[in-house]
Amino acid sequence: MLIALLSLVHPLGGASADIVLSELIVELQSGGHAREDIEIWNKDSSRAYVAVEPAEILNPGRPDQNRRTEPDPEKLGLFVAPARMILEPGQRKLIRIAVLGSGVARERVYRVTVKPVSGPVSSDKSGLKVLVGYDALVLVRPTRMEPEVTARRAGKSLIIRNDGNLSVELIEGRQCDEGRQHCAALPSKRLYAGAEWTQALPQNGPVDYSAKSPAGVLHLRF
Repeated sequence: MLIALLSLVHPLGGASADIVLSELIVELQSGGHAREDIEIWNKDSSRAYVAVEPAEILNPGRPDQNRRTEPDPEKLGLFVAPARMILEPGQRKLIRIAVLGSGVARERVYRVTVKPVSGPVSSDKSGLKVLVGYDALVLVRPTRMEPEVTARRAGKSLIIRNDGNLSVELIEGRQCDEGRQHCAALPSKRLYAGAEWTQALPQNGPVDYSAKSPAGVLHLRF
C-alpha cells in the first residue's frame, strides 16, 4: 500500500481522504481472461480527486528491479481507465484493467497506483491532509504455465529460487525436529519468476513449503 503525507491548505485540519479498492491483486490470463474491473469507493465525507497510473515492474523481486511507466497502453501492454476521476462522498466507480497484445511466454508484472490528489483550494487555513493510496498488483499470466521451484541449503539458511515462468506463493512453511514433535512456522512469500529468496532457519531439520500458482499446488521438502 502506498501512503503519502502531504502538507497542504485544506478547510479541515487533520482530515483524511479515505478511498477503498475492492481488490489489491488482479490476475489476468494472456490470450484468455484478459480484463477485469475493480471497484473504488469513497468512504470519506468529502469529494475525492483520484489519479490512476499503471507501470510495469521489470525484473520483479531481483536487485535490479525497476518500474517502467509508458503513456502508450499498446507499448505498455496494459490498458487502465479512467486515468483520473472525481468521487463524491459514498460514490463507487469502476476501474477497468485489460491486457493488450497476444499471449506471453513469461509472466508480466504491473503495479497500478490509485491515489487521491489534492483538489481545488477553498480555504486559506493551513492544515494537514493524509492521502492514502494503493499500489494494486496486476499479474499477466503466461499462456503456458510452468512452475519450477528449487532450493539449496547454506548452514541455517534456505535459499529458494523460482526457475519457472510465473510467480508462486510460498505458503504453509514449517520446519520440524526429527520426531516432528516441535515445528516452527516459517513466513509466506510471493516469489517472482527468476527471483531468489533467503530464509533464515531456526534449526537444521527439513523444511516444508507449498508453492501455490494457477497451475496448482506443489508440496515441497528441502
